[in-house]
Amino acid sequence: MGMVKSTNEGNITGFILLGFSDYPQLQTALFVVILILYLLTILGNTTIILISHLEPKLHTPMYFFLSHLSFLDLCFTSSVIPQLLVNLQDPMKTITYGGCMVQLYVSLALGSTECVLLAVMSYDRYVAICRPLHYALLMHPHLCMALTSLAWLSGVATTLVQSTLTLQLPLCGHHQVDHFICEVPVLIKLACVDTTFNEAELFVASILFLVVPISFILVSYGYITQAVLKIKSATGRKKVLGTCSSHVTVVIMFYGTIMFMYLQSAKSTYKDQRKFVSLFYTVLTPMLNPLIYTLRNKEVKEALRRVLGKILVIKFT
Repeated sequence: MGMVKSTNEGNITGFILLGFSDYPQLQTALFVVILILYLLTILGNTTIILISHLEPKLHTPMYFFLSHLSFLDLCFTSSVIPQLLVNLQDPMKTITYGGCMVQLYVSLALGSTECVLLAVMSYDRYVAICRPLHYALLMHPHLCMALTSLAWLSGVATTLVQSTLTLQLPLCGHHQVDHFICEVPVLIKLACVDTTFNEAELFVASILFLVVPISFILVSYGYITQAVLKIKSATGRKKVLGTCSSHVTVVIMFYGTIMFMYLQSAKSTYKDQRKFVSLFYTVLTPMLNPLIYTLRNKEVKEALRRVLGKILVIKFT
């Protein structure tokens, strides 16, 4: 395997992303599968964004937040997957220092934003189900915009702190990253100094962006469950559960894999598990989100049919 030169012992000009080098027999298959999933991610999330804007019946807070989630997933996967695909075919598996830095800042910002946005979406479901008569008043456009802005700004703030602190660590010439993406835990592991402070900061950030949002989501769905149990009509209960099941599924997939990654020590030796779990939330989850919301949501399916019908009418007239 090729080496990346450094101008001196402390000035790294690039990194080697080892990725799945230990599994050379899997790399071609991974390339094909990941490429297909990436294309499906682009198609699915772009479709959600378009129908949320083109279909008047979907101009509601729920779909406003959903379109932001789809945009996040598009940006997040595009910050990671193209470099991964290149490295799966490139025996050198290199990434420039600048490329690694951009990937670190962007992916962390987007991932942190999604953590907060999913909590915001649970609040929207709580208001819709537990306080339906006040929904239009409570979830007005200004509040929706403020909540999404909070999610985006919190993501930017955490990456400015975490990524900057991580990049200031001396690496002493170490440049082989045992991962397929430049992430805070794996870069901390490269440092040749005591990283107790960085690990503590990472743990605190994980609490703020993982434990706090998931706790908020659990409380929201606790109230939602109480409201559902009070509904006497089986049809009514089924309708309410249908509107929440998509969000719950996405939350479980996203937070489950992220918590596995970030709530363990950066010095953890479970490197192979880290890589495959990372594949799940960087490749599979963003592709599944549009499918989950489409297949389990009658409104989205009907809106998609109407939009496609309009397109076909325009095309053949």
